Amino acid sequence: MKFSYQWIRDFVPDLDTPAKELEQLITVRTAECDGIHPAGELLRGARAARVLSAEQVPGTHITKAVVDIGDGETVTVACGAPNCREGLRTVWVPLGRKTIQGIESNGMLASAAELEIGREHEGIIAWTSVAIALKPDQVIEIDNKSLTHRPDLWGHFGMAREVAAITKQQLRDPVDLAFLPTGSDSFDVHVGDGTLCPRFSALAFENVRVAPSPYWLQYRLTSVGMKPINNIVDVTNYVAAELAQPMHAFDRDKLHGDRLLVRTAHDGEKVLALDDHEYALSAADGVVCDAAGPVSIAGIMGGMESAVSDTTTRVVFESANWNASQIRKTSARLKLRTDASMRFEKAQDPVNTLRAIARAVELMKIVCPEARPAGGFTDISESLGELPVISLDLDFLNRKLGREIPRQDVVEILDRLEFRTEQAGDRVLRVTVPSWRATKDVAVPDDLVEEVGRMVGYDTITPAPPLVECAPPPDDPKRVWLRDLRALMTGRGYTEVYNYSFLSDPEAERFGLRPADAVRVLNPIASDQNILRSSLIPGIFANLQLNRKHFDSFRLFEIGREIHNQLPAMPKEVLHLAGAVYGADGLFELKRVAESIAPGVRVEPVSDALDYEHPARTADLFLGNVNIGRLFEAHPNMIEGRAAVLDLNLDRVLRERQPLARYAPIGRFPSGAFDLSIIVPLRLHSSQIENSIREFAGTLLERVEYVGQYAGPQVPEGTKSISYRVTVGAPDRTLSSADINAVRAGLIDKLQALGYELKV
Repeated sequence: MKFSYQWIRDFVPDLDTPAKELEQLITVRTAECDGIHPAGELLRGARAARVLSAEQVPGTHITKAVVDIGDGETVTVACGAPNCREGLRTVWVPLGRKTIQGIESNGMLASAAELEIGREHEGIIAWTSVAIALKPDQVIEIDNKSLTHRPDLWGHFGMAREVAAITKQQLRDPVDLAFLPTGSDSFDVHVGDGTLCPRFSALAFENVRVAPSPYWLQYRLTSVGMKPINNIVDVTNYVAAELAQPMHAFDRDKLHGDRLLVRTAHDGEKVLALDDHEYALSAADGVVCDAAGPVSIAGIMGGMESAVSDTTTRVVFESANWNASQIRKTSARLKLRTDASMRFEKAQDPVNTLRAIARAVELMKIVCPEARPAGGFTDISESLGELPVISLDLDFLNRKLGREIPRQDVVEILDRLEFRTEQAGDRVLRVTVPSWRATKDVAVPDDLVEEVGRMVGYDTITPAPPLVECAPPPDDPKRVWLRDLRALMTGRGYTEVYNYSFLSDPEAERFGLRPADAVRVLNPIASDQNILRSSLIPGIFANLQLNRKHFDSFRLFEIGREIHNQLPAMPKEVLHLAGAVYGADGLFELKRVAESIAPGVRVEPVSDALDYEHPARTADLFLGNVNIGRLFEAHPNMIEGRAAVLDLNLDRVLRERQPLARYAPIGRFPSGAFDLSIIVPLRLHSSQIENSIREFAGTLLERVEYVGQYAGPQVPEGTKSISYRVTVGAPDRTLSSADINAVRAGLIDKLQALGYELKV
């Protein structure tokens, strides 16, 4: 949003704060400013001039002009404008000397566009006293987001009210309601939905002559980013920029009948708007209609068929107040955002509609003196209701701000902002909110605290921590455990990955998951992410496929949630860890990882490997009798190269894991150990033998350690020799050789009974 410094000074005549300083004050008191930009810089030093002679330079479009710039001073100017001629009164700008086409040129003769006071750029400006009287301006730009809650600040008068309050200057109201004509309504208006349009004001003019606006008005609009059109349309834009009340002008002769109707649109109803685009409306949109149909999209843009043109002689000015949420929804649905819609969707003050009509009448007397109102004004409104009154406890205000504000200072601040205050008790004020702040802006005492606080300046309040006893919350054991788990994995060289929680139907079926059983996404972010994942494995395989193209070996892990459908109940989220090792025999490495995460884990080979698992290198993982996961090598058809994968159900691990081991003193009596070498089939898993040893060793067993295995000469073909070290001991005595031999002999007998051959 752009604000002209000179325009603000029209309403704060005694303002002497420089624009740069004012920008800082607005930033800390009202809204964040984005900077200051100059406007009309060429007006600085511009002088009235008269062309004494004009001579065309042969072979060029340049005219050598001798120009009288006043006080008996003449200069020579090289001018490229086609209308440079002897006797023309124009404007000369001192830009220094420059040689052009061999001509020593001093300064320039400027067009209206170059002076930034009009649209004409094809020729130099014809002299007017107003053009010379205009001054350079500075434009303060304010971030629109800072003004979202302040509809009154979308116009210069609202910002001038803030400036007057900040600088403690008098404010001048540009609106004089005495300009409103008296007499019967000149135009019939019917509002069918008061919720859609709380207030509709209108006034018709006749004997209108459409022409370019005066340079001062074009300059004002141009400086704040608006495009001058003609004197009638420019009046509506000027009022919007000044009072924040958008207006629209209809060509009365293009309207069917002498009546306007405000209603909701019919589904499929179309309007050809001023941007020359046809919009299809719905029953949620508002329209202004004549006897033939819609002539305007309510609060957003007028229609082309009733637009003001060069032949217009009668106009109807519309100044209405529209429902903010309805305007916002229509603007978003049509993808049509205009200066009017941006103001209306902030909830404008309904009192402003008649003020805008009065201001337009005053401006019409200047830009089109021959025009006259065709009767009185039309004004239809719902009950505007009483202005809200808020009870403000001064002790509450001081406590909220953290400093003492004297009663008189509070009253003075609120009065400057045009809130009405009354005494309601020793330390209580009754504050009446002005209409322009009562549109969902100021509603509770805290809002008034903010008004006082920003005006006294937050920099005057000493920062202090809140006087509330704070205690850090206890650590979440699960979160601490997951943090330690991530540290364990990264410490072992694994890189953590984060995958989307979505899959496609084909991807789910590829990994043996049933898409029909999955939770389906109603509005997926992509066509291949339409169901919630019920396994982390597809994501890990995708990571493996991507990274193997760039690395010969790597390690990955992800900690995330599987989402399982439980209709009709809510879906269940299950925390899992998926780890992968690529480019090496990673099964034993991942087994050690599982043992670190879940001490006491037991590995059980499976015979029903899934399609993506290696049929001979897949196992279930158990804690006690509970399955906590899967350990497998990827099937060669799934990925090129060797990849081992670990999938752990962390929720089950947390539930089944043994409590932390307690300290136990070193045994007082020595242990004894012996080795066993067992001949078993080549494909038999070592864990199966180890489990048998633990079962048969009895109560004296302390531990069983895998030593190694051998297959080759001296071992029958199709078999292997697996060696274990068995350690036994007793807490109350030293075992004798006979005790140890008895355990060893018992193990040999029971293993041989199972059909195993032992090398003893």
